[in-house]
Amino acid sequence: MQHSVLSTGRGARAVGLETDDPLIYRAKTGPNRAAVFEVASGRSYSYGELNDIVGRLAALMASEYGAVPSTRIAFLGRNSIAQIAVCLACQRAGYVFVPLNWRLGASELKRIVDDCQPSLILYDTEFADTLAAMDDLDVATLSVEGADGIWERAAQFQPLARIDFDADLPCIMLYTSGTTGAPKGVIITRRNAFASAINFSMVGEVTANSVALCDLPFFHTIGLVAIGRTTLMMGGRLVISDRFMPDRTLATLGDPTLGITHYFAVPQMAASLRAAPGWDPAALKALQAIFIGGAPLSPALIETFLEDGIPLVNGYGMSEAGTAIHMPLDRDMVARYPGSVGFAAPLLDIRLVGEDGQDVQDGEVGEIWLRGPSVTPGYWNKPEETASAFSDGWYRSGDLGRRAEGGVIHVPDRLKDMYISGGENVFPAEVEAVIGAHRKVREVAVIGVADPKWGECGIAFIVPHDDHPSVEEILAHCTERLASYKRPARIVFIDTIPRTASGKAQKHVLRQTHLSS
Repeated sequence: MQHSVLSTGRGARAVGLETDDPLIYRAKTGPNRAAVFEVASGRSYSYGELNDIVGRLAALMASEYGAVPSTRIAFLGRNSIAQIAVCLACQRAGYVFVPLNWRLGASELKRIVDDCQPSLILYDTEFADTLAAMDDLDVATLSVEGADGIWERAAQFQPLARIDFDADLPCIMLYTSGTTGAPKGVIITRRNAFASAINFSMVGEVTANSVALCDLPFFHTIGLVAIGRTTLMMGGRLVISDRFMPDRTLATLGDPTLGITHYFAVPQMAASLRAAPGWDPAALKALQAIFIGGAPLSPALIETFLEDGIPLVNGYGMSEAGTAIHMPLDRDMVARYPGSVGFAAPLLDIRLVGEDGQDVQDGEVGEIWLRGPSVTPGYWNKPEETASAFSDGWYRSGDLGRRAEGGVIHVPDRLKDMYISGGENVFPAEVEAVIGAHRKVREVAVIGVADPKWGECGIAFIVPHDDHPSVEEILAHCTERLASYKRPARIVFIDTIPRTASGKAQKHVLRQTHLSS
C-alpha cells in the first residue's frame, strides 16, 4: 500500500462532493451572514467577505506555484482568521495545507519541514526567530501580515474561479502529536475532510445557528476540522481565539453578543475553567455543551459540571479519522454513562478486535478498528507505517475499546500503554482515574516499567495541589480502590506532566525521566 506518491488527477470531482469547499454554498445563499470573528483583534467577516478573501489568496498562490496539485503550503502561527483562510485557499487551489506546531522547537520543526518539503512557509512574525533558527532551511518564507505579507498581497488579485479536483487528492496534512516519539504526516483528502465535518456536525448538532469558540490550535484535527471546517460548512459562526487563557475564555463564552453554543476543550482546560475566579454557570446559558477529547475524562469532573448544569460531552477521535466516537448532547445520557466516549459517528464503521483478529464480545476489550470515508489513506512518505496501520481496509487505531450496556464504547487505554504485571493486564488510564479522584491530586500519568519480580509494574507521576499529599496517602487511596496488581509500585511527584497540544500525556518523556533517575 503505497501512499508516498499521490494521485494528481483533475476534473474528476466525486458525486456528492459539490460542497466539499465549505464556503461556496454559504457565500451564495447567505453572503451577509456572520462567518468568523477573531477575539484578539476584533476582526470579523461575513461569508461573502470570507469567500472573497479565500478566492484572492488562492489566486495569489496559484500565480506563484501554478496548477500543481499536492503542492504543500506550510503555516507557522497561532489561530487566526488568516490561518483558516489560507487553509481553505489551499483547498481551492488544489494545494495541501500543513499547519505547523508552533510549540515545537526549531530543530523539531525542521524535521517536519524536511519530511513534507513545502514550497512555501507562511508565518506570523511572532515565530520569525524560530524560522531563523532552523539550520539550512531551503524553503521560501513569507509573513502573513505587513505591507509585503500574503494578507495584503492577496488583495491585488481577482478571486480564483472554482476548479474541480479529484475528491481523493490531499488538502491537509496534520503531523501527529508524537506521544510515542517522532510525528508522522497524516494525509487528509478532500473526501476525508468533508466526511469528518459531516460526522462532527451530526454528533455535535452543529447547525447554521451554532456559534463555536475555538482556542484549540489549528495544527490539530479538533481545531482545524472538527470545529473550524464543520462550523463554516454548516453556516454557523466561528469565533477564533489565538490561545487558551481561562479568564479570557470565560469572558468570551459568557459574552451575550456572541452567544457561544459550542466549545471544545481537553480535560485539563475544562478543569482550569471550573477553577477560575470568574466561573459563573449562569453566564453560560447559550452553551449547549463543552465537548471533551484528547485525554481520559474522569467521572468526578463530569459530575462537577453537571451540577452546574453544563454537560461535558465526551468523544474520541484522531488525526487519521477525525471524530470517530461521540456521546450525544443529552445530559441524562452523559450522567448515565460517565467516562464513556459514546457511539460510532454516522459515517464510520467500528470494530473491536482481539489479539486473534476476531471481534470481541460486549464487555471485552479489543483494539478499535475504523473504516469509512473520513479515514486517512495513510502517512506521508511512510509506506511501511501505512501498511502496518491497515488490515483488510480497516485502520488499526492502536487504542483499546470496550462496548458496554446500550452499545456505548469506553476507551480504557492505548494498546501501547497497557502493561502486564504478574500476568494481569493493567490499563494505566484506569489507575489514573482512581488516583486523579484524590482531592489533593491535580494531574496524574501512569506508565509501566520493567520489574524483576512482576515482569512490569506501574509508576505514577503526580502533579499535586497546593495541599500536597504524602506517598502514604496516595497508596492508601489506591489500596481501597484497586486490585493489588494495579497499584503503582512507585509514586513520583513532579511540577508538570508533559503533554501534546491535544492534552495527551507524553509518556515516552516520562519513561525517559524514569530511566534517567
